[in-house]
Amino acid sequence: MKKKKEAATVTAADIARLTGYGRAAVSNWRRRYDDFPQPVGGTASSPQFALSQVEEWLARRGKGVEVAPEERIWQQIRSVADDLSLAQAVADVGSFLVHGKRSGLVDGAASELTELREAGEAPEFFEFVIDRYLEAHSRRVATTRRESAKLMVSLTEVRGATVLDPTCGTGTLLSAAHAAGAVRLFGQEIDPVAARIAETRLALHGVEAEFHAGDSLRVDAFPELKADVVLCDPPFGERSWGYEELTGDVRWAYGLPPRGESELAWVQHALWHTAPGGHAAVLMPAAAADRRSGRRIRSQLLRSGALRAVFELPTGMASGSPAPPHLWLLRRPAEGDPLPNLVLMADLTQLEDFQEPALEAWKAVRRDVQPEAEFARGVPIIELLDDTVDLTPSRHLVRTVARGVDFVSARDGFFTLVDDLRKAVEELRTLTDESRELPMTTVAELVQSGLVSLKQPPMRMETASGSIPVLMGKDVILGREPSGRTEDGPGIVRLETGDVVVALGPRRMEVHVVDEGGAAAGPQTQVFRPEEGRCDPGFLACFLRAAGLTRASSTSTSRSDVRRAPIPRLPVEAQRPYGEAFRRLREVERTLDTLRDAGEVLVNLGYQGLAGGDLGP
Repeated sequence: MKKKKEAATVTAADIARLTGYGRAAVSNWRRRYDDFPQPVGGTASSPQFALSQVEEWLARRGKGVEVAPEERIWQQIRSVADDLSLAQAVADVGSFLVHGKRSGLVDGAASELTELREAGEAPEFFEFVIDRYLEAHSRRVATTRRESAKLMVSLTEVRGATVLDPTCGTGTLLSAAHAAGAVRLFGQEIDPVAARIAETRLALHGVEAEFHAGDSLRVDAFPELKADVVLCDPPFGERSWGYEELTGDVRWAYGLPPRGESELAWVQHALWHTAPGGHAAVLMPAAAADRRSGRRIRSQLLRSGALRAVFELPTGMASGSPAPPHLWLLRRPAEGDPLPNLVLMADLTQLEDFQEPALEAWKAVRRDVQPEAEFARGVPIIELLDDTVDLTPSRHLVRTVARGVDFVSARDGFFTLVDDLRKAVEELRTLTDESRELPMTTVAELVQSGLVSLKQPPMRMETASGSIPVLMGKDVILGREPSGRTEDGPGIVRLETGDVVVALGPRRMEVHVVDEGGAAAGPQTQVFRPEEGRCDPGFLACFLRAAGLTRASSTSTSRSDVRRAPIPRLPVEAQRPYGEAFRRLREVERTLDTLRDAGEVLVNLGYQGLAGGDLGP
């Protein structure tokens, strides 16, 4: 009799993510414990284990973890789809959630998917499935980072607009545009399965968007469309983009793109589909800013007033570039428009949160005003039209020359911070070497048992004005005071002393313990409220923070991941020393952050002072 395949299987990487212990710990369990489950599939280098057997083993070892329903369904889907058919499986899941259309790849999870449809949870679940799919194929599937999408959408002001994405992938840019208020959406993608996923993704949110599969440069699905906004994250470095057959194409109004500069073809394709007065935002490789072969087209974009801003983004903000990519912001001139005086050059690579600063700098340059920020400058067009037409932002920023007295002040302040750090580290002497296995539970189980209550703020709320301060997700990430304002209303979560607020940052999960209540929790945060006398806030925050360290910068973390964070099962008396240790570590962390910034200022002032003659060796 043929052995029945397990309904859900997991890899060692999946086990590490579910438990929060890391891959090294899972490898150690396999070597150390003879009763660890044996592989039921996969390969020698990437074996698969039965999820049910892994759960049983973890429970026996006191490492029990609650597997969220969406995670269990995802593992069932993965168990019947190999790497080559995984994208098809994701698309089939989407079709089932929208139309109830069954296929062999989703039959095993049909009842669970039906429950999600009926409960109205299909859109959130499909976003989870897409995240897991992109995580599983992060090296092979190009995807736009959500931070990049948010910036592109905010700069182009898509509310009420018609938006086109000619390389839409799985629909990240168009989803961001819809969330920001776009009313008509069009997408084209060369991969037909990715186009299906994108169409389904938006259909689950009740959006009627038009999608086509095909090569936008060679076979344009929307030849007559003039959109208010075009968003584009094109493939970088494509040499077979159609140079020979498209030599005389009418879209090349700024010059024939060189064979090795496919990105300049996408820039002109985007502008061709932009209505007069509309904007286009295109992610670009940094090399496109100064390649000699593209100098003529860059010059024409400047002379016509089409290129309005270039943003140098942090590493990883574009799928096709290991180096810091650029974002070109363009505007198709309308008849009678005066030629702009300034082009914004902004270097965002050193900013922790670049969204609002970038938008403020762009607003200033649109008014022909210089931005009040060291990372940005409005550069006169004539200054850029030299022999190289170099559009690299960092090469056009004016640095203020340091005065010697500023260097001395910065040096003395740095020494003071070093003393503060030494004192903070001395407080950590109370931490001792100890090797023991603690009985473990999860945050979800603490919530179920009533030791902790979960408060979920609204996904959307007005935070621009009002009488109540709002602790935003970015405030938690940057460790600052509430920056938003709102009015009281349905669903508003008012923070209390001892609440533990979690936000998902670009590098890790950030945690904040509320010292004084009264503010409201903002969107993109979760609030865990420990029951007084039964769960110590610092203890809970300590293990949430530790779980957040396992978050890779290239993946996303969902709310369910936070609830799965492992935490020891200890009485409150034994929790309090952990809470105190957490507070001491946080003090070291804050001091280190301040010291790093002060050190960078000190070094820059030293270089500038020596170069400007205000300091002597």
